[in-house]
Amino acid sequence: MDIGKALQELLPAERIRTRYIDRVTFGSDAGFYFLLPKAVVQPISEEEIGALFGFSRRHSIPLVFRGGGTSLSGQAVTDGILVDLSRHWRRVEPLGAGQLVRVGPGVTGAMVNARLKPFCRKIGPDPSSIGAAMMGGILSNNSSGMCCGVANNAYHTLKHIRFILPGGGTFDTADAADYDRFLRECPGIAAELASLQTEIHADTELREKIRKKYRTKNTVGYSLNAFLDYAHPLDVMAHLLVGAEGTLAFIASATLHTIPQLPFRSTGLLYFPDLHTACGAIPALTQAGAEAVELMDRASLRAVEGVPGMPSELKSLPPESAALLVEFQGEDADRLNQRLDRFLQVAPGLSMLYPAVFTGDAAEQELLWKVRKGLFPSVGAVRKSGTTVILEDIAFPVDRLGDALADLRMLFGEFGYDDAIIFGHAKDGNIHFVITQSFGTPVEVDRYARFIDRLVPIVVDKYGGALKAEHGTGRNMAPFVETEWGAAAYAVMHRLKAAIDPPNLLNPGVILSPDRQIHLKDLKQLPVVEAEVDKCIECGYCEPVCPSRDLTMTPRRRIVARRVLKLLEAAGDTGRHRELLGQYEYDGLETCAVDGLCAGACPVDINTGDLVKRLRRESHSALANRRAMLAARHFVTAERLVRTGLAAGAAINRLFGDRAMTRLTGAIRRLFPAFPAWPVRLGGAPRLPKQVAGSGERQIVYVPSCVTRMLRVEGADNTMDALLRVAGKVGIGVILPENIHGVCCGQLFSSKGFAAAYQYTADRLLALLWELSQQGRLPVVMDVSSCTYTMLNDRKRFDGLKILDVVDFLHDMVLPLAADVRRTHNVVLHPVCSLHKMNTYGKFIAVARHFAAGVTVPVHAGCCGMAGDRGFLFPELTAAATDSEAAEVRSVAGDGYYSSAVSCELAMFEATGKAYSSIVRLADAALSVYLEPVC
Repeated sequence: MDIGKALQELLPAERIRTRYIDRVTFGSDAGFYFLLPKAVVQPISEEEIGALFGFSRRHSIPLVFRGGGTSLSGQAVTDGILVDLSRHWRRVEPLGAGQLVRVGPGVTGAMVNARLKPFCRKIGPDPSSIGAAMMGGILSNNSSGMCCGVANNAYHTLKHIRFILPGGGTFDTADAADYDRFLRECPGIAAELASLQTEIHADTELREKIRKKYRTKNTVGYSLNAFLDYAHPLDVMAHLLVGAEGTLAFIASATLHTIPQLPFRSTGLLYFPDLHTACGAIPALTQAGAEAVELMDRASLRAVEGVPGMPSELKSLPPESAALLVEFQGEDADRLNQRLDRFLQVAPGLSMLYPAVFTGDAAEQELLWKVRKGLFPSVGAVRKSGTTVILEDIAFPVDRLGDALADLRMLFGEFGYDDAIIFGHAKDGNIHFVITQSFGTPVEVDRYARFIDRLVPIVVDKYGGALKAEHGTGRNMAPFVETEWGAAAYAVMHRLKAAIDPPNLLNPGVILSPDRQIHLKDLKQLPVVEAEVDKCIECGYCEPVCPSRDLTMTPRRRIVARRVLKLLEAAGDTGRHRELLGQYEYDGLETCAVDGLCAGACPVDINTGDLVKRLRRESHSALANRRAMLAARHFVTAERLVRTGLAAGAAINRLFGDRAMTRLTGAIRRLFPAFPAWPVRLGGAPRLPKQVAGSGERQIVYVPSCVTRMLRVEGADNTMDALLRVAGKVGIGVILPENIHGVCCGQLFSSKGFAAAYQYTADRLLALLWELSQQGRLPVVMDVSSCTYTMLNDRKRFDGLKILDVVDFLHDMVLPLAADVRRTHNVVLHPVCSLHKMNTYGKFIAVARHFAAGVTVPVHAGCCGMAGDRGFLFPELTAAATDSEAAEVRSVAGDGYYSSAVSCELAMFEATGKAYSSIVRLADAALSVYLEPVC
């Protein structure tokens, strides 16, 4: 059967992915298993989900749902049909002033919290992967996290759920009529649920075991507490879906209770001589009201001690030491201080290596939490190349945690896991440990198998703990569910699965499996590939910020493809290698914006853009490099030609209508795809200002970027004139040199991989700026943030050169002189990528708030995908990248729309129909006092 063709009876072809590159890159998630799906589909409606269930039954092909792909236990991979929910299903609807929130399965937890932030609320689950983990997975794994414990996990904060059964039927616990309808339309399932409920209530031993196990974190098997917590079969069914890992039904939406986002926080890193002593401090912290108590052993701290900003004490800690990352929170400062003071009173008796120090500084707190949340990827990054990183997730009674960790460390030594680390949510007794090894030989696989066989009785029998506390059973612990739960509970789980999914087609092998060796099969290989990305453990944290995520690939998938290419090469599979390499050209290289935002989201700063730029560089012929250098050496001529072409295009639009050039270039692109598109909002080249020679006490050298000199957004004022006016209004002298035309920062060449041409243009501009700034005495202002970022990263022998972005200029130099302003605008902002990379995002917001009456930053604001000229060559990239942000902007009432890069302003104007312009124009409009320019 041609599965792609058969699926087209259910879904349009563009949402069915059967190319090898799609199947192979979706076949990997954050865990250490790999399966190659037959097809990847992207449904958008409940009707399509129902049709896929029917297709699965008719053809006996397994179906697996996947959200963010952050699962760690093998529950989001399949050799059947993989249903990707990450492109759609992104509904977020706060209800009742944020007391509740209705969510779709394809929205990240972080985005839900962003939408709840105006209400000072958040969802209960707070996994460290919340920036990438999607609500379908958070619910299906019964996620908890660092602060939520058991009380605020997904199960306990669920109010309503809407789901589709594999045999057909959609039900919603928010609809009172569905309770009777469930009994009528699903009599077999309802009867079996009622029968199981009766048997559990009658079995005192089983009933008490269930109660005991769910007082602490536990995600092994199905959520059997649903049989005790709820009476009606529909309610029981609804809550069984939480933690069912997509094996029972499809969760179409859910409504959750939210919890307060406490505004006052105090965070500290406490150091102890050893793990046992650290564990002994947990009761005191819990009694004092600590919201979070995160344990980190010395090995885990060693992996992050070099991170800039980390406490200096880390590097001098003794080998056996440990630390607790502790946070107190409060509704107000008084209650926060009361809780903190309760702990500080008993702290001297806790045998800490240093006195307890807490901080309320938001930046310091963010750093500490970023390091803790990134421990798993960070440790994975320092593993030996070619090995796989495995994160296990167990729970012990808190009062026995110290002894259990001692046994665990002995086990590491016994099996040679000398680089293992221990960290986790100590307040809940929930411990994660990371080991690394290769699965390349039977000997290594056997070592892991023997290790797990020794671990299970220690956790279950010796300490009465849980083999999985929050990461889900998956394939990893499926062989040991009966070991933890016993025969009676295990039989209940099997009857439950058989009643709801008799053919066992919904995520088979997950939670329940007759194969006692399933945890040792389909193990992922991580071959050594490239220095830029070998540290990647495929956690997926990078994916939500990638501008091409909804068009082609994400950084993780680009890296997976490179690894598969290596494996195919080693296996001698030249056909598949050629096929994948050909598909990678567009998906992996041409549509990567190389914006580097993935590095900011990655705990170990992997910039997939660096890889892409190198691959582009290596793909260039000698002739292409010579042509690029020719353009660089004669950039004055190139600039004039571009300006002339843009002027001609603008003239054609005036004669034949404002879309004439868009239609013309579209026709040319059909014949010559490499020809750049003409955006509808492109208004031709701007008028160049005359040379200015500044004077006075306060002076700057102003360098209009080449894109500012060449591009004009339709209807927008000239950015160069606006900056000169702003400087004049506050009495800052401006030097605008005559010989600036024809120079460029080189970003245009850098993003394309023309290294020599880039270096030539950058060096030429830097030498000129050094001269114009009087060897660094005067600051140099650039008006496009991405150009500023490029120059700041390549100053080399001109370290004394002070380069200011337009945002820095407005914030540092203009604001102190701009007391008399008219704040009449409610503005909408598009912060460009470079602001995040230069850590000037806060300045951008502060400038807008100074000059505007109201400021809105869309929660979906991200990279626009323009990437210099990439949006002209691949306009589909920009359209995909801006889609969510544009929809949000169109729903917001704004008087003005501002950014800090003309190409991004053009992209956002194109996407939204709103006239974006430089932030300097907002300052120009708001400054009411005009001084003559100091010349």
